[in-house]
Amino acid sequence: MPQHLLPTTVVGSYPQPDWLVDRAMLAKSIPRIRLQGMWRIQRPLLEEAQDDATIVAIHDMEQAGVDIISDGEIRRESYSNRFATALDGIDADNPAIIISPAGNKTPVPRVVGPIRRRYPVELRDMELLRRNTTRAAKMTLPGPFTLSQQAQDDFYHDDEAVAMAFAEVVNAEARDLQRAGADVIQLDESWVRSNPRAARRYAVKAINRALDNITVPTIVHVCFGYAAIVPGSSKPGGYPFLTELADCCATQISVEAAQPRLDLGILKELSAKTIVLGVLDLGDPEIEPASVIAERIRNGLKVVAPERLVVAPDCGMKYLPRAVAFGKLRAMCAAATRVREELA
Repeated sequence: MPQHLLPTTVVGSYPQPDWLVDRAMLAKSIPRIRLQGMWRIQRPLLEEAQDDATIVAIHDMEQAGVDIISDGEIRRESYSNRFATALDGIDADNPAIIISPAGNKTPVPRVVGPIRRRYPVELRDMELLRRNTTRAAKMTLPGPFTLSQQAQDDFYHDDEAVAMAFAEVVNAEARDLQRAGADVIQLDESWVRSNPRAARRYAVKAINRALDNITVPTIVHVCFGYAAIVPGSSKPGGYPFLTELADCCATQISVEAAQPRLDLGILKELSAKTIVLGVLDLGDPEIEPASVIAERIRNGLKVVAPERLVVAPDCGMKYLPRAVAFGKLRAMCAAATRVREELA
């Protein structure tokens, strides 16, 4: 793990190459069931192609100067569906339909039996990442609360029980990733802001179960939705569920902050946590100058001590052109270096 102040990281995803995915199909939605038609390479060559694209993503992150890197989530159609649909007790072939507050209809898996893991879903991804970098490596998992919100329960008939069942399998997966060399494990819990009432009842309980006996640094990531799908003009300046995460066992909280122009004062309520601060606006198609990003970092330092601040983009880099994503990461790392030198 990096020992200097203001280490840089990514939230998780990085652009998948155009030769690997149909980006027009990718941009239409965030799939909850499988979207096999998105892949341009057919089996049995798909896995090798994904390996190659993952190595390219690792190389890009290293060249940009990122301290704590991921596998780019290259094998995933979305941040959550690959893990969710690999579980026993989940029927993704006969999906249910959920309707968002905006009226959008989304096919989602149905829970039809006890939720169990058939096999470690992301273990091979972690092993490939560990073989191809000497830098600190993080792996991301969908959080148990979010998984429960993205499925229809036709078995447990109890929303908290579903979340806790997902927490059990996420914990088993996280333990396997830790044994395989993950330096950081992150849970993506974007849906705590979508259903804060339910989140207040049992999200922290589920998160704590999912991270039980994980000894490496752990992160809970929250956001308002990908910039490619949710425009910044529709995002509020504050989270309806955030300060409650002070009670979770994760050591770090990751927030989307640049695009929604988050009021950073709320971060004072998370004084026991390290903050992974989003400082790249992924709704901006231009590569922000390092000077602009540095000012966002300085704003973060007004409320978060430098030893508790990690610099990151907002989430959803997979939707950007690769050259833009790389340029933004490089500018972010340059900005972190600039502010780090100021602190010294």
